[in-house]
Amino acid sequence: MKVVILAGGLGTRLSEETDVRPKPMVEIGGRPIIWHIMKIYAHYGFNEFVVCCGYKGYVIKEYFANYFLHQTDVTFDLANNKMEVHNSGSENWKVTLVDTGINTNTAGRIKRIQKYVGNEPFMLTYGDGVADINIPELIQFHKKSGKLATLSSIQLPGRFGNVETDANGTVTTFQEKPLGDGVWINGGFFVLEPGIFNYLDGNMDDVQWEKKPLIEIADAGQLSAYQHNGFWKCMDAIRDKIELEALWQSGAADWKIWK
Repeated sequence: MKVVILAGGLGTRLSEETDVRPKPMVEIGGRPIIWHIMKIYAHYGFNEFVVCCGYKGYVIKEYFANYFLHQTDVTFDLANNKMEVHNSGSENWKVTLVDTGINTNTAGRIKRIQKYVGNEPFMLTYGDGVADINIPELIQFHKKSGKLATLSSIQLPGRFGNVETDANGTVTTFQEKPLGDGVWINGGFFVLEPGIFNYLDGNMDDVQWEKKPLIEIADAGQLSAYQHNGFWKCMDAIRDKIELEALWQSGAADWKIWK
């Protein structure tokens, strides 16, 4: 099963980093976050990726074109115009990089990669979110549901502690940063049947995947939600990058499920 990664957005809320590179190429622990996402899938044996490029997509293409240079020691023999790669740590990945347009919205990006996934189920996720999600369990849940689409739902922690008091002002309950009011939100990590392309008919370039096609799929009773109770984090702003970097450096990066 192929893995499609949405990697073409402008990343405006992370402009400190994305002025010079697309958000999926912003580094955590010296590696682009898209590399972390791919390692999660590869840990479970899913090694074939289709990346929806857009804004500064050439940066992603150059990264994979020169993957050996980024990941290994090399010797350049300038006199003989040769390069020797040492201690090759290359991944067993097949990566298709698709230019889906700079300003194309997410539904349009998905539509443009249809020919690369064919008439088979595939997985889809965002190029800025990591999790310790159990992919085989997610796929099994999707198959059992019999639906066209499955998303992974997560609960975000609250930003502030909850304080409950009685009539006299005495605190009866205090909870520091509880999960967000029991609300489950879309965390990406989709499993999709090829039938979802029926909901991408016509010009989708200005359409957001979550705003129209996914709503229509849900209205048709064809969307299920796999509840992920473990770690999940989206790198939406610079504070998120700082938090992810701190977790990585402290050895507490729960999304690092590979060895």
